[in-house]
Amino acid sequence: MAESTLTAIAYYQLGLFAAGSFHLILIIAPGILIGIPLGVYTIRHVDAETFRRICMSFDAWIVGFGLSRVLLELGLVQSMTAYQPLMLAVLLDSYLLYGFFKTRRNAVSITAPF
Repeated sequence: MAESTLTAIAYYQLGLFAAGSFHLILIIAPGILIGIPLGVYTIRHVDAETFRRICMSFDAWIVGFGLSRVLLELGLVQSMTAYQPLMLAVLLDSYLLYGFFKTRRNAVSITAPF
């Protein structure tokens, strides 16, 4: 959060923000105001590694969706074929999450007392 804030200040000082982009603050701010406390609450109640994995998974899905939308917008792909990067990200990520949680469950069951 500190890095993003300082980067935004530096970009503003350098004049890299366009006047039209300031309306995006109204769209982004509610997500930040809700997301940060929700993330703090979650990280206190969930194992840190599990939280990181879920956050990275969400990020992979968002990037896959963004790539799919760019393919459509640029006209590089017509039809549902554009969503193949998203589906690939979801499938690969699901496989990796399954492996993580399976390994995690086995490790917990080995160390847990009867």
